[in-house]
Amino acid sequence: MARPSLLDRLPAIPPVLMRRLAIAAVVAQAGIAVTGSVVRVTGSGLGCPTWPQCFPGSLVPVAHPGIAAVTQWVEFGNRLLTFVVITVSGLCLLAALGTRPRRRRLTWLAASMPLGVVAQAVIGGITVLTGLTWWSVMPHFLVSMVLVWLAVLLVAAATDGDGPVRLLVPRPLRALIATSSAVLAALLVAGSLVTSAGPHAGDASTPRLDANVADLAQLHADLLFGYLGMLVALGFALWATGAGAAVRRRYGVLVLAVVGQGVLGGVQYALGVPEVLVALHVLGAAVVTAAAAALWAGTAQRPVRHTAPQADDTSVVVRPEVPSDADAVSA
Repeated sequence: MARPSLLDRLPAIPPVLMRRLAIAAVVAQAGIAVTGSVVRVTGSGLGCPTWPQCFPGSLVPVAHPGIAAVTQWVEFGNRLLTFVVITVSGLCLLAALGTRPRRRRLTWLAASMPLGVVAQAVIGGITVLTGLTWWSVMPHFLVSMVLVWLAVLLVAAATDGDGPVRLLVPRPLRALIATSSAVLAALLVAGSLVTSAGPHAGDASTPRLDANVADLAQLHADLLFGYLGMLVALGFALWATGAGAAVRRRYGVLVLAVVGQGVLGGVQYALGVPEVLVALHVLGAAVVTAAAAALWAGTAQRPVRHTAPQADDTSVVVRPEVPSDADAVSA
């Protein structure tokens, strides 16, 4: 008899634990983006001027002329939070590998968490070594939003089954949601361009994107209005097609998040981009991204695939069906 592989020796992980770890991943990925914005608005980006060490020959902050201690510790604290994200991401992958039956989609989504951390570490190193240039900081934020999206999908996959996809809304409506998500991606890119040309570089000596901030802010606002228009159309489509209550709830959460983020952005711009509102705006971007991902995840489910017992095998255990309510299959 063949010996079980190392992966097969992992303890079986219940879906509820997998889901809780996935929710922790959403919080961790959003949280590291927010703390990164705190580093930027406090001018602490070069508090640790080398990478992966904080100073040459030291992994931790040391007294250094010209660099305030608080600046060093703000940047170093953000680096320490990376280890929290690494831990949560690694546990997600181990839990996915321990899920029975093991599911390819769940495993790949879980694997994207530690892979994303590695990518962010590389981007972060480039950011420090290039002196916080805007073109290196910008992908740092955008990758975080991608990881927030994937983490929300991981939450959904945690309680999905292994059967074929079953749509909970008409296919054209799902295509509209996908299109609106692409517009949201463009909105996030435009927002990061505004930041790249704005006053908060992470360090006073860092050159900014040579573009008119007002023009970039107008582009960002235009995309926001376009996205809101698509959400209005989506609301009518959900009503016309009789979409389920779970999908409509997710839609409502997304609309509230987008409107709140839009109001916050307008106030932020009118007040001259104060530091606290910048960090809140990054948090809002993560919330909107998570809400949009939850809406997308709630439009389909993968039920448990029933396995018929063999005539000579009475040991097959059939898992119960996944509830049809989309709240049971996504965050």
